[in-house]
Amino acid sequence: MATPIISSSSFLRFFMGFFSVFLCLILCSFENGFALAARDTKPHLLPRSTHTVEVNSLLPATTCSPSTKGHNSNKAPSVLKVVHKHGPCSKFHKSSKTSTTTSDERYHAQILKQDQARVNSIHSRLNHNNNNNRMKDPLTQSAATTLPAKSGIVIGSPNYIVTVGLGTPAKQLSLIFDTGSDLTWTQCQPCAGSCYKQRGPIFDPSLSASYKNISCTTASCTQLSSSGIEHGCSSSTSACLYAAGYGDNSFTIGVFGSEKLTLTPTDVFECFLFGCGLDNEGLFNGSAGLLGLGRSSISLVEQTANKYNRLFSYCLPSTSSSTGHLTFGHGGSANGVQFTKLITSSQSESFYGLGLAGIKVGGRQLSIAPSVFSSSGTIIDSGTVITRLPATAYASLRGAFREAMKNYTLTKSFSLLDTCYDISGLNTFSYPEIAFVFGDGLTVDLDATGILVLISPSQVCLAFAGNMDDSDFGIIGNVQQKRLEVVYDVVGGKVGFGPAGCH
Repeated sequence: MATPIISSSSFLRFFMGFFSVFLCLILCSFENGFALAARDTKPHLLPRSTHTVEVNSLLPATTCSPSTKGHNSNKAPSVLKVVHKHGPCSKFHKSSKTSTTTSDERYHAQILKQDQARVNSIHSRLNHNNNNNRMKDPLTQSAATTLPAKSGIVIGSPNYIVTVGLGTPAKQLSLIFDTGSDLTWTQCQPCAGSCYKQRGPIFDPSLSASYKNISCTTASCTQLSSSGIEHGCSSSTSACLYAAGYGDNSFTIGVFGSEKLTLTPTDVFECFLFGCGLDNEGLFNGSAGLLGLGRSSISLVEQTANKYNRLFSYCLPSTSSSTGHLTFGHGGSANGVQFTKLITSSQSESFYGLGLAGIKVGGRQLSIAPSVFSSSGTIIDSGTVITRLPATAYASLRGAFREAMKNYTLTKSFSLLDTCYDISGLNTFSYPEIAFVFGDGLTVDLDATGILVLISPSQVCLAFAGNMDDSDFGIIGNVQQKRLEVVYDVVGGKVGFGPAGCH
């Protein structure tokens, strides 16, 4: 959900001192019990240039409708169910018989504020402007206990969650999966500083027969720095300590350990490295922590490489009332997946870069120079909500979309979304198709549900936004990924897309 910021050396000295008393007691008590490249060379023909939908179909459902599409669990056993954290398929969902336009707008305003914080954090990391960050590192304050949790809003919500087992016996934890983060972590007992409110019991490593501390003298501890995570050493136990701060004032601090990870009954990994968070703050909305699917050595993708060969895929459901999947070791070729090259640069080596080169609106490619995209670069990210484009590219997209929608009433902007329409009184409405064009020839049609965001029963907005200028990285967000089968073949150096991978 969030992209770690490398903390200052002064913070490392602070947090080592702050936790010396707590960890001396905690860690000693733990020790006894721890035991395509398939290029699209043919002309791409869109089946139609316009989507027509019923307005009622955009309204959120109150009951869960699990998807019947996607991977069959008998054929691909390494499959986890993906649910929207705020939808009726999630155990975090709070049912309500009343829903007002005001509450809907407040919810979306918070989501977009969080999303912009995440984007700022990603841009800061990609641009290596750590000395001139747009946001301050909250962890450099004089005392961690003074950090106001109410101002620490988790980046990248709404997010998608999966449930995994940790420990022996396995405890089921609901984690936010994130391709923009590397460290997998969960809250742990006892909370030395504080723990945010979590739905379900907090993981207690003293009750697990398979937990072990990682020594601060091992290579496993020092590799944290390659993921932008501070690490240190407990003076009393020599355990590896970690601290990960995020751009929204959220953070997790604790012990780096190893544990048995159970993805499915047949997919169990001993000695999985993860963060056992003893002090965690931020509004993580009840989830137990994060599942890191980035590209560094501590990510789940790398730690399971021997079994899955760095291959995973997912499909994000079209609505919060449906389900998708996160699949390891199975590429979904039966769904007509076609691939584009995975781009790696010194700036984006921890992220999944793509060679976006153009955009189509209503079946016609916009007149945008490919250099507009290539000069900054583009990543795909499961935690960012709204796709961000270079300023020049977004201006062209917005102009073409507004021209196609001139028969509808353009209404006031909403937060960072500036192309919104009044749909009150309509039974149906139509909007143009949008497609991404990549430099090696692949064209990907966005699903009908991946173009607009419903703000209220009377307002929809184009789910794209422009960066401040053309120099910041573009980000393909999770709205634009809805219903697509997105396949990450890291060994093959490619990312694939297939249509209608889930409902």
